[in-house]
Amino acid sequence: MVVNRENILRRTHYGLNIYSHVLRQYYPDEIVLAYPASRGGRDCLPAKNPWNNNQRSLMIEIIDGIAKHRDLDCVIPIGNAFDFAERYFKLSDQELLEKLNEVMHLRIDQKYPFYPHLNKKKLEEMIVPEFSYFKAPIRNIFPSENCTLGTIYNLIRGNQFEERTRELRSISDPKQARQFKATYFDYVTFSGVFTKRSDQQLEAHSNLLTIDFDHIDNIAELKRVLLNDDYFDTELLFRSPSGDGLKWVIPIDVCKASHADYFKAVANYLKTMYQLEADPSGKDISRACFLPHDQEVYINSKYL
Repeated sequence: MVVNRENILRRTHYGLNIYSHVLRQYYPDEIVLAYPASRGGRDCLPAKNPWNNNQRSLMIEIIDGIAKHRDLDCVIPIGNAFDFAERYFKLSDQELLEKLNEVMHLRIDQKYPFYPHLNKKKLEEMIVPEFSYFKAPIRNIFPSENCTLGTIYNLIRGNQFEERTRELRSISDPKQARQFKATYFDYVTFSGVFTKRSDQQLEAHSNLLTIDFDHIDNIAELKRVLLNDDYFDTELLFRSPSGDGLKWVIPIDVCKASHADYFKAVANYLKTMYQLEADPSGKDISRACFLPHDQEVYINSKYL
């Protein structure tokens, strides 16, 4: 992938993240861009302008597919995200684009961004990740077997969990629904193989991380966004047992950073890029993930 304006805009939410990056250099301990819910997370409230004595005079909005700014006091010229970055970095043209790719860790010039140390042949030879499978109920903390993403894909897509999923979604009382799920749903620990479901009983990490999204209004749109994300590959993606959330399984490399650090980085990325909140439970390596029925479950084709 070429380092150009179009690809940078694709990975920086139309350039909004470029503004965030520059402004954080001046205001590291503050929320530099705020998004009112009524505007759908695209246009920002007035931000501080470091070139206007830190006055909240900087207006940023997305126009024709690119974030643009204007200063209410006309202290700096009207421009776009690249003009704003040029003012800070004192670079222009391709030098500026390369600098943004570097300092914002966009990895546009890497064919396999999440495994930069592997070439295509080595990727094809990668060991299929394994993790632990647990029979219901949730109080059963000893795994019955190890399994793979392909196995779970077939289980979720098949009819084995269809009846219990339908019954769960018919329960209107949240407390009763939680109890039903904990009693009747099998579960897995996508992040690794365990002798017992406890962070301290991890035998081997799978290099997988599960991100939960709860109470989503538009499931189809969120699936589209996640599957088209340029930074993270989707290994498995399916609707939660309750029906109003998604489970997103992505690859990580625990040789480079800890599970907790990866979760924090991914959560920050999702919040900055898409204004999405990840369930904080994902930071736990032994986090249980209940298995529902989902005819439209997605799996990375390399596992098929």
